[in-house]
Amino acid sequence: MADDLGKGIENGSLNSTEVEKPQIEPIRLPTVEEIRGQDIWNNCAMRSVVSGVMGGGLGIFMGLFLGALDNPLMQEEMTGRQQLIYQAKQMGRRSWSSAKAFAVMGLIFSAAECVVEKARAKHDTKNTVVAGCVTGGAISAKGGPKAACAGCAGFAAFSVVIEKFLERHQ
Repeated sequence: MADDLGKGIENGSLNSTEVEKPQIEPIRLPTVEEIRGQDIWNNCAMRSVVSGVMGGGLGIFMGLFLGALDNPLMQEEMTGRQQLIYQAKQMGRRSWSSAKAFAVMGLIFSAAECVVEKARAKHDTKNTVVAGCVTGGAISAKGGPKAACAGCAGFAAFSVVIEKFLERHQ
């Protein structure tokens, strides 16, 4: 009786795998519009501008969030309206500052990665390392050569960690 029970389980597992076969779809050639869209997106200038705009949008939201967390120093002596006005101004300042920083960061990183990718004709993690180094070095260049080197190394390492986390290249 134990043998009959074991055979039933085996047959049940075999039947379920035989029933579900994936269907093979024919290869479809891209349309003219799809090819044009790919050509536009493969343009490094277009990709960089889009990344800069998206980075600016992210910066606005980050600034709004972080600006809302700032408390005025004289909070006990301010009326509710004064506190509201202060918070709104602070959020606006933070949003503008963060938008500029994230836009520049997105633009530089995307441009560097695209140019390196086109020059090497490969899409791998080395492109990300070089783009991160260029971005980190460019952003921190005002602090001098040591700051630029530290920015290069830090942003390159951060870029690789994010790249591996998202597992874009397998």
